[in-house]
Amino acid sequence: MPQSGAVSPLVQFFPLVLIFIIFYFLLIRPQKQKEKEHQKMLAGIEKNDEVVTSGGIHGTVVNVKEKTLILRIDENVKMEIEKNSVAYIKKP
Repeated sequence: MPQSGAVSPLVQFFPLVLIFIIFYFLLIRPQKQKEKEHQKMLAGIEKNDEVVTSGGIHGTVVNVKEKTLILRIDENVKMEIEKNSVAYIKKP
């Protein structure tokens, strides 16, 4: 004798799919867009740009290399950092 209240497996799977779709639009997609904008910003760094690193160091770009930057932190103080550690470019 079959149960009359049995739910098909497809109907049980639907809430899981719905949660994944919500998760994608609220978390994954915005994070990918933010990463894309950050990569575009890093590609546009030029000499004499004022930047702030993710560690909070403020400096002026002296030289741009393939994967690193040389920052002037103070008079006669230079520092080589990874490009990925730049949080943002200060606007004049």
